[in-house]
Amino acid sequence: MASENRPLRADARRNRDRLLAVAREAFAAEGLSVSLDEIARRAGVGPGTLYRHFPTKEGLFEAVVHERLDPLLTEAHALRDADDPGAALFTVLDRLVTDAVTKADLIDAIAHAGPEVRATVDATSADLHRAIGHLLTRAQSAGTIRADIGIADLMAILSGILLALRHRANAGADPRLALAVLCDGLRA
Repeated sequence: MASENRPLRADARRNRDRLLAVAREAFAAEGLSVSLDEIARRAGVGPGTLYRHFPTKEGLFEAVVHERLDPLLTEAHALRDADDPGAALFTVLDRLVTDAVTKADLIDAIAHAGPEVRATVDATSADLHRAIGHLLTRAQSAGTIRADIGIADLMAILSGILLALRHRANAGADPRLALAVLCDGLRA
């Protein structure tokens, strides 16, 4: 359909952006249990406006998740050929830790999302995984990162740190310190 490819009018763009902002907050605070009608109410739009932009809750949730993952992927791609691949890798890891720690509720909600949402999120996550793997390989070739760690090892360690930082018992832990210890351990 030709109308699907047309840019949104300014008011429609504002409504869509407002719906995404409200949904991001609602999903982070309440998970997927929040209703679409409630999101529309909080955004100050009618349910029809929400359904025009996002026909299903999964579609809205997917848009919120991609809104968060896509900038990480874009940054990783932008740093792909950086002059200092070690610094580029550390920049992406820093951004990942910072985003994950501040958006832990959304990450928990992703784990409980339906299979259709997980499939598209998994595809974007796989792209991010490959981009980080490329940065790791380049940094290892430059001699700035230890050669005995693979992308699976790095992602497992990073995942462990993120899970530990999200645990209630570790609420006082400093994400920056955890990241610094990880980066120190990666250096050649």
